[in-house]
Amino acid sequence: MIENKEIFKLSNSLNDRIEHELNYSVNLYLKREDQIHPIISGNKYRKLKYNIAFAKSNGYKTLLTFGGAFSNHIAATAEVGKVYGFKTIGIIRGEELQTKIQENETLRYAQSCGMSFKFISRANYREKSNIDFFKSLKEEFGTFYTIPEGGTNEYAIKGCEEILTKTDEKFDYICCPVGTGGTIAGLINCSKPSQQVFGFSALKGDFLKEDISKFVSKNNWKLNFDYHFGGYAKVNKDLIGFINDFKDQHNIQLDPVYTGKMMYGIYDLIKKGFFKKGANILAIHTGGIQGINGMNKLLIKKELPIIK
Repeated sequence: MIENKEIFKLSNSLNDRIEHELNYSVNLYLKREDQIHPIISGNKYRKLKYNIAFAKSNGYKTLLTFGGAFSNHIAATAEVGKVYGFKTIGIIRGEELQTKIQENETLRYAQSCGMSFKFISRANYREKSNIDFFKSLKEEFGTFYTIPEGGTNEYAIKGCEEILTKTDEKFDYICCPVGTGGTIAGLINCSKPSQQVFGFSALKGDFLKEDISKFVSKNNWKLNFDYHFGGYAKVNKDLIGFINDFKDQHNIQLDPVYTGKMMYGIYDLIKKGFFKKGANILAIHTGGIQGINGMNKLLIKKELPIIK
């Protein structure tokens, strides 16, 4: 039985009204989930909350999870392990990263929290759900509690169901970025029938609809695939310019992988008249700021503008 209590100290998640320059008849607010915690922020806090409660109550001493070079989830899991006394293991996509830990701020931070790594090829990483691969991890590391890549499972969704509060019932649209689908599933489950939940996919492919449908029973939701900018962690000058302009105007940092793309999409849809006149729109800032320094290093190599 998981205790229904905060296992982290939760800062208030406020809704900031976005006074946008579009001059359209909608009201846009941003729920500042990014301010929950410097590292365990946004949906990572929500997804880890009940996973950690379950691991603690069942006597697990080690957490094992999966992620890429700049994974917010890897950084958050490492921080949780440090705070709550778990040993943490990260299975990292990309063998070449093994000699580049000190060059990678996310991995360097996770290591400083005590996380140990196993670097595997991208081909092997695609087999991470394979029974034989999982068996080999058990043989190598012993007993551990597994948290999926991105953190999405039934406990993660339970945590994400707590994002919306009583004061959010006034909103007509709830918008969020979508990666593995756990956050939007939680939002759908706690939304009101009168609300439309609108997900902006950071990935290409319709497989997300099937994944999300496993965890929800309502049909008041849609996914938009028009603003992924080429796929996961792909960016261009337009997106970078939007993120930088948004920070200049509102003093709010957006990440380029998830929330930045969502807000770009919302602004574009407002311009196109997608939202009904007078609509109240709530967008969820899911954090992810820690990955910006790593992204900027890639942008410099590609001779693109950097994120401020």
